[in-house]
This record gives sequence, structure tokens and C-alpha cells, in this order.
Amino acid sequence: MSTLVSFISNRPGLTKQSKSVPLPIIKTIPDWYRKADRFAKMPNGEYYKANSQICPVTKEGTTDDYGKIPTWKACPAIFDIMGTGYSLNTPCDLEFFINDSGTIDCKVLDKQFEDFIQQRAPMAQFVTPHGYHDYHFAFWVHWNIVLPEGYSAIYMSPANRYELPFITSQGIVDNDSVNISGTFPFWVRNNFVGVVPAGTPFSQIIPFKREDWKSEIIIEDYNKMYKKNVNNSEKYRVPDGGVYKNEIWKQRKYE
Repeated sequence: MSTLVSFISNRPGLTKQSKSVPLPIIKTIPDWYRKADRFAKMPNGEYYKANSQICPVTKEGTTDDYGKIPTWKACPAIFDIMGTGYSLNTPCDLEFFINDSGTIDCKVLDKQFEDFIQQRAPMAQFVTPHGYHDYHFAFWVHWNIVLPEGYSAIYMSPANRYELPFITSQGIVDNDSVNISGTFPFWVRNNFVGVVPAGTPFSQIIPFKREDWKSEIIIEDYNKMYKKNVNNSEKYRVPDGGVYKNEIWKQRKYE
């Protein structure tokens, strides 16, 4: 059974085909991720071969084939966070430039959305992200988010999207109780001038159920630790990897 999140338009002229329409964020996975290799390659394009230090067992029926060496692309945790939740997206092209005062500035390249960007002075008593301009901006969100009772949403910069020339502030909103849109402060990289295309994700929304938690600290016995490490090595360090994705990972759908 799926839980419903509603995105309600908050300005005239929006349609289901608008570039700013919130999407399952998995639909915005960038090309650099899609094109990356799951296994490490040598300069000549051939795959590196693993050895017994990397993988303690060989492929079935062989005595010397330890498989290939997985890259970060083989890590389900990276894909999982990048594909979890929904995206808020830019409604049109945005041009960032240095103005006559030497300050980062922005031109919204579609007049009907000219209020989408607000320019702001440095945020008093808030730390500017390292490598970004002190003068910052805010996105004006075009969609109200409604969640079922007992649910909130994490709003964050799109996970692992380090190629984006901006970083968005992050927070949590109880969207089962408040459904008004607002602004998202963001900072632009010092070395960036150019155009951010329409439909670029600027915030990742991850709904979650509110629960109270307690914590505990457990100091593990050395022999238990050692046994766990041996068992984990035998289970997960197999030729070509893939055990966690195939046997452990629990896929969630965002539609």
C-alpha cells in the first residue's frame, strides 16, 4: 500500500507539463551517474581483475578468477539516497553572472517566473558554505506539499549532485499540518557563471513518519567482533559483489 503525497500548484499558469512540476527524484538521475562504470577499468578500457586480497573466494568452477573490482557505482547506498523521494525543479532557465558591483546576480530568463529568484545579502550569523558566494539567493517554491497525518518531510540539496553550481539550505517541515510554500535559501559556487537549465532539481524532498527514538551504546566483545567481521567478509566479499543489492536492499517506490 502506497502513502500519498500531494503537490498543489501555488501560482497561476502552472500545468502538469510545467518544468517545475515535482518529480520522483529518480527521474532526475544525472547522465554522469548513468554512464559511470560499475567496475574499475584500466587505461586501455579493460576491467581490472580482483585478487585474493580484495575478494577471498573465486568464482564457482575456477581457481584464479576473483571477479572484477566494483566501483562506487556498485554501491546501492549511493543510488538509494539519490533516488529517494521527490524533486523540486527550476521552472525556466536561470542565468547567473557577476554584476557591475562585483556581486553574483541572477536573471530569470522567462518573464512570467521573474519572482522565482530573490537575491539576498549575506545571511547574518549563518555560515556561508565554503567556496560559495556570501551574497545568496532564494528559490520561491511554486508547489505546496501535503502529507498524511503523522508525516514530515526532509528538504535538502539533491544528494550527491556535486556538479550542480549551487547548494540549497536544508530543513524539516511538518507538511501534514502546514501546506504553504516558502523560500529556499541557496548559495552559488564562487567559480560559476552561466545558465542553469529549466527542470534542474534544486531540492530533494524525503517524506518520513515521525517517531520518537531512544539510543543505546553497546561495547562488543572482541571475539564477537572478530567473528562478525569474518562472517561479513565471507558473505559480502564475493566475485563482482552485488550481495547487498540482491539480498538485503529493500526497494521503495516513489511515483
